[in-house]
Formats: sequence, C-alpha cells, structure tokens
Amino acid sequence: MDFNVKKLASGAGLFFTRAVQYTEEKLGQAERTELDAHFENLMSRADCTKNWTEKIYRQTEVLLQPNPIDHTGARIEEFLYEKLDRKAPCRVTNAELLGQYMEDAARDFGAGGPYGSTLIKVGECERRLGAVEREFLQTAAISFLNPLRNFLEGDWRTISKERRLLENLRLDLDSCKARLKRAKLAEARATAPDFQETRPRNYVCLPALQRIGRRAKEGLSEESSSVIGLTTGLWTEEVEKAEQELRVAQTEFDRQAEVTRLLLEGISSTHVNHLRCLNEFVEAQAVYYKQCHFHMQELQKELGKLPNAFAINSLPSVGAGGSAEDGEKSPVETDTLKIEEVQAPATGTRKAKVLYDYDAADSSELSILADELITVYTVPGMDSDWLIGERGNQKGKVPWTYLELLT
Repeated sequence: MDFNVKKLASGAGLFFTRAVQYTEEKLGQAERTELDAHFENLMSRADCTKNWTEKIYRQTEVLLQPNPIDHTGARIEEFLYEKLDRKAPCRVTNAELLGQYMEDAARDFGAGGPYGSTLIKVGECERRLGAVEREFLQTAAISFLNPLRNFLEGDWRTISKERRLLENLRLDLDSCKARLKRAKLAEARATAPDFQETRPRNYVCLPALQRIGRRAKEGLSEESSSVIGLTTGLWTEEVEKAEQELRVAQTEFDRQAEVTRLLLEGISSTHVNHLRCLNEFVEAQAVYYKQCHFHMQELQKELGKLPNAFAINSLPSVGAGGSAEDGEKSPVETDTLKIEEVQAPATGTRKAKVLYDYDAADSSELSILADELITVYTVPGMDSDWLIGERGNQKGKVPWTYLELLT
C-alpha cells in the first residue's frame, strides 16, 4: 500500500511538473527543445498519411455500402463475430434481393406472359449481378480495406503512443534544464553576497563608532562565512543533482527520439504497401464492371428474343386516316414482307437512336451504326422483334433491341 501511494504521489508530481512546463512554454516563459527539421518533416508526413488514409478508408466503405444504416449494422455484426472468433455469414446483396422479388412476382403474374417471362429473365440477371457484387465486396475488403484499417488501428496507434512518450520526455528534459539553470543562478548569488557597509550619518563620537563597527564587522564576518559556506554547499549539491537528472533525461529523450524516428521512417514502406493494395482494388473493380457489362449484354440479347408487346403498342401500325376495322388492305402481306412495298404511315413514325452497330444479314435488313438517328415504324404482320427503319433512301428491318426510341 505504501508503495502504491508513493508511486501515485510520484506520478502526480511528474504530471504537475510537465503541466507547468507546458504552460510556461505556451506563455513564452520557458525554453523548448526543438527537434531537427528532418524529424519534423517525418512527423508532418506521418500526420498527412494518417489523415488521408482515414478519409479514403471511410469513403471506400461508403462506396461499397452506400446505405449508412446497413453499413453501421454490418460493422457491428462484423465486430461481434470478430470478438467471438467466428466467421460472419454472407449477406444477401441488394441486387440479389431485387432478383428474388422479381422472380416471386413472375410466379404470381404468370411466367408464360410477356411481363412474367421478362421478370424472370431480369431477376436471374440481377441475381448474377448480386453474386458478382458480393465477390467484389469481399475482394475489395481483403485487398484494400483491411490493409488500410490495419495501418490505422495498428501501426498508427504505435506511432501515436511513441510520439506521446517522446513529448513527455521532452517536457521532462526541458524541466530539468530549467531546474539546472535556476540552481546555477542561485549558487552564483550565494557565493557572491552583497554586503555593503552603510556609512553612519552622525559623526558624533566617531572613534567609538569605528570601534563598534570593527567589532560588528568581525562578528558578522565569522557568522556570514559559516552561513555562506553552508548555503554554497547546499546549492552546489543541488546543481550536481540537477546535472545528473539532466543527463538521465537527455539519454532517455535521445533513445525515445531514435525509436520514434525509425517508426516514422517506416511510413515510406506503408506507402508502398498501400500502392500495391490500390492496384489490386482497381483490378478488382475493373473485373467487377466488366462482368456486370457482360451480364447486361446477355440480358439484352435474351430480352430481344422474347415477344415485346410494348414496341408494337407504342408505335401505331396505321395512319390516322384509317384503321384495321376499315377493311383497308395492309401495305404488306402477312406471310411475306416485301420491304420495297412498305410505305411509312402518315403518323406513328418515331426517331430512334442506334445503340450498337448492326450488319444486315440480307437485302431486307438495314445496316446501322451506333449513335446515328433513324426513323422507325412498325407494320401489321411483322415479327415483334423487328422494326422498319429508314435512313435517307435506305430502308430495311432492324432489331428493336439495338435501338433507343426517342420521344
């Protein structure tokens, strides 16, 4: 118990000394030991690395998990499983959940209808996109997020701890310097006392006063000599003690400065490691987007093979001057479509933007290039996967999946 009390008292005294030194430095009343320029640059670089690494880490988390509520819940779940030393279960992605809803809706609406069959195709594609997304999230977390988090929670904590210890030892060193300076000043004053003899103002009985003064001076000299010797010895001992404490404080400060310097110089290795992790993250992201693009292209091809009632219903098949009920003959026959005999309706034509290049397979089709604008319309009896496209004097069938209808 006595040892704990002494230790507590010693710690409190040390804390008070550091607080006094820190306050005097802030007020400009005490000198401060400055670190060399190289050391200051290392600390500044380390602080910059920590700040930007933390921002990049947080924003990457937001990118991978945009919903802050889901993100917080996921972090809490990961933390609990990590403390229990168990592997966290794989969570269903939003795309997979959307695909599941679409497939369930298709079963209720009827998988044989146009809407139900399309929902099934899109739902399957969303499931594949969700699986690709989950794989990307796992790869990004392992190759990029975990190294950044390990630096912030591991290396940077060690650096911060050693820097705090270095700052405390610097305060102790400067406190010892100030104590030694005060002790030397007090010793100098003690060894050179200022005893000025006061001249008497009354000159009555001058011989008697001179005799009294000589006796007082002799007595004062003997007494002051003993006092001065004792005081000088005490201050000399205090100076020696302060010098010893200064040497110890200087040694500890130099040792800690070297340890901290080595840790700060390791920031260069951290940059190299983070650069490698960044390249792996970019590679994983490129693979993810490539797979998503592939699945979406496959989905478009599959949707192009399904009956599309929307394309026919959105484009009037005949002009406003007549209708199917009027008994007018269609410009094309149901069994054979002759492109050269097809006439554009008076109304119902629309502009369309070409999404992809398409090469005509025969004379009835029209070759188109991406990003060009053509006029399209439909006619009765034509396959729902095709539209009639016109560009200048050229006319032919084009697949509607290669077009974007403009309003």
